Amino acid sequence: MAARLFVLLSIFATYVYATALTYSVAANERACFYSQVNEPGVKVAFYFAVQSGGSFDIDYSVTSPSLRVILDGEKERQGDFVFTANEVGEYRFCFLNEMSTFAEKLVDFEIAVENEARAELPIKQAGGSEQDASLLENSIHSLSGKLTSISRAQKYFRTRENRNFSTVKSTESRIFYFSIAEVLAIVGMAVFQVLVVQFFFTGSRKGFV
Repeated sequence: MAARLFVLLSIFATYVYATALTYSVAANERACFYSQVNEPGVKVAFYFAVQSGGSFDIDYSVTSPSLRVILDGEKERQGDFVFTANEVGEYRFCFLNEMSTFAEKLVDFEIAVENEARAELPIKQAGGSEQDASLLENSIHSLSGKLTSISRAQKYFRTRENRNFSTVKSTESRIFYFSIAEVLAIVGMAVFQVLVVQFFFTGSRKGFV
């Protein structure tokens, strides 16, 4: 059983490969990344989320090897897409921060290329019945789907955490500077009142003499 599981995992691992990266897109920058597709009809998954910078939004585009635009969007905070790659070659995934003049955008993204065809388990070499192998293969695919769901949920909560932390930090900064301005205003009013009272007393003394 362990041998069949190892063989199935080894074969299944060759059908999926992914690239998960974090990149800081500078202001007025166009950052592009490439993924190779070796045969037509495979699924390509593309996920991204802006973790920090500006209003947490960015422009993006996905282009095929023939320069055909597959996906694009403006001022998006995050996206999760799956499309079928019908062309062989390099697919281009670009992030555009040209709308920002000074704000950098920290972007988490993942590009995964997955073959739609399932790997066939060599039953005769591994030993065992075809039914057991089918059940094992279905279990592996089910676990893979659940792990993908968990990974996406973790990325979602990480994005929410970063955005909420940024909001709290911004609110804290505003409260701090507002408190300083309030203290300066109180001190200024106190000094002004002292000067006014002092002026009145000085004027009354001159009139008395």
